[in-house]
Amino acid sequence: MPSAFFVWRCFTIAKLEHQLNEEIRDKELRVIGAEGGQLGIMSAEEANRIAEEQGLDLVKISPNAVPPVCKIMDYSKFCFDQKKREKEAKKNQRVVEVKEIRMSPSIDTNDLNTKVKSALKFLGDGNRVKVSVRFRGREMAHTNIGEKLLLDFAEACSEAATMEKNPKLEGRFMAMFLTPKNSK
Repeated sequence: MPSAFFVWRCFTIAKLEHQLNEEIRDKELRVIGAEGGQLGIMSAEEANRIAEEQGLDLVKISPNAVPPVCKIMDYSKFCFDQKKREKEAKKNQRVVEVKEIRMSPSIDTNDLNTKVKSALKFLGDGNRVKVSVRFRGREMAHTNIGEKLLLDFAEACSEAATMEKNPKLEGRFMAMFLTPKNSK
């Protein structure tokens, strides 16, 4: 019985998305050079030899093509550049949150003005605002009061926001959405 050598790892070093060098076992490959020019169709061994001579890696870019497309490149530099691009894109990305303001139909004028100020602050930060009115007990018979309240609220915020969704009754809540007019 021949002796076999197995290596067992309980952890992964890195998740590779591409096949590299000796992992590529296809009979024929379409090879692209380091400068971007096509080197033609050749065997995996020959492509590996060319990559080794240049001191670079053979990377399978398009495994589903017929024949599969491989490129000769510095894979570590490619991974570094890709991570750098992802980090830059993440830095420029902004997550828009939905802030919620809740009221009751019997809200007083000063309380309403305070809620409008906080909504304007949220809209100024570039977030969407969900304004909702909660009806309790016999207030359900007078949903028109809540609708008028929401429309007045939208009118008070009209200089900084546009009404995305008209007031809509969902169960015991009537809600509408406001979005900022000028996005940052």
